[in-house]
Amino acid sequence: MRIKLFAVITLTSLLALSPAQANIPFFSDKDETPTLAPMLEEVTPAVVNISVKGSREVRQRVPDMFRFFFGPDSPREQVQERPFRGLGSGVIIDADKGYVVTNNHVIDGASEILVTLKDGTQFDAEVIGTDANSDIALLKIENGEGLTEIEIGSSADLRVGDFVVAIGNPFGLGQTVTSGIVSALGRSGLGIEEIENFIQTDAAINSGNSGGALVTLNGKLIGINTAILGPSGGNIGIGFAIPSDMMLALVQQLIEFGEVRRGVLGVRGNDLTADIAEALNLQAKQGAFIAEVLPDSAAARAGLKSGDVIVAVNDEKVRSFSDLSARVKTMGVGKPIELTVLRDGDERNFEVTLSAEETAVEAASLHPALEGATLAANEDGGVIITELVEGSIAARYGLRKDDIIMAVNRQPVASVSELRNALDSARGVVALNIQRGNSSLYLVLRGG
Repeated sequence: MRIKLFAVITLTSLLALSPAQANIPFFSDKDETPTLAPMLEEVTPAVVNISVKGSREVRQRVPDMFRFFFGPDSPREQVQERPFRGLGSGVIIDADKGYVVTNNHVIDGASEILVTLKDGTQFDAEVIGTDANSDIALLKIENGEGLTEIEIGSSADLRVGDFVVAIGNPFGLGQTVTSGIVSALGRSGLGIEEIENFIQTDAAINSGNSGGALVTLNGKLIGINTAILGPSGGNIGIGFAIPSDMMLALVQQLIEFGEVRRGVLGVRGNDLTADIAEALNLQAKQGAFIAEVLPDSAAARAGLKSGDVIVAVNDEKVRSFSDLSARVKTMGVGKPIELTVLRDGDERNFEVTLSAEETAVEAASLHPALEGATLAANEDGGVIITELVEGSIAARYGLRKDDIIMAVNRQPVASVSELRNALDSARGVVALNIQRGNSSLYLVLRGG
């Protein structure tokens, strides 16, 4: 009985809006029955099903008892190519050029990509570019005709409680529509992707919805459905979508360069807490508190200082430090942005031109004991091991993938170049301060 009552109240509140206020087609043409059908009839042709074929490397460790028979030089692992098939969803954002946005994990490793429209028409598609860190991929339909594109809205305008509709291809059933509300904004720290700034929704999202559309009730795309939180892999009312503003910034780079050329601001910090706000006598309740400005960084050149609080990027509010980090990482190198900053109780604006992200380097060029490791600057400080060859010298010293080198002989490092300089200055034994998950440890290297 409570469920029915809630439905009536919700529907009544929606219908209380005038057409001018709501700008939403709630009624069918024949009578006054509440419906979203007119909006969906316009939007759903822009949402496609994606099926892929390909092969992936599968690595399997060879047990030591078998290696004994083949000698010490036999490989430690076997590498096999195994075929796979997959299903997902996508959204047409440019009908003339045939551009389709989806998730990277939907098409990762695929050698064949088939796009199926709502009416059953099928097209081959090719990959224009991908960004694994944010899980975005851009496809191009080959020889596409009769395509319908979706209108892209601004995710910055969303509020918790806004009604949304999810469209996709769950479990390969075919196009399916579900509805709900925006449950939360700026979700991060979930460990789903490296760059997280998700819209959370209770609209039902299941396996196969990945890459599909999250739209407002007036049919504007405000998110790309990406992941769910569910103990059994099914929907429990907690789904996540990549905001449309973030998606669009990445896609524009993929179109121009074929890759994402990530910008770097060059600050360290954390969320603005009530304690920090009270200590600094700030009225703001949300923002990104700057604890340190890295030397020679874009932030330093623009005049930012430790103790500043960034409350907006390009006039859009910043909710947390992770929110700031995600926005910066989706903007391109050389991109000018305007930061609204609180300093000494006053609001100031700074124009910052983002610098280039350091590319990953082979660690053997820094120190022979690091052979087998690949390094890159870590946004939250230190230098992270992005790849590690099993059985390599670095692995035998005890290093692991995702370890973060925070200091060399107690000298803090914040970039690959700083790590190189610190190792060059070290003499004899080198002690690395390593952050591993929530633990901190020291590893000693020799042979520099």
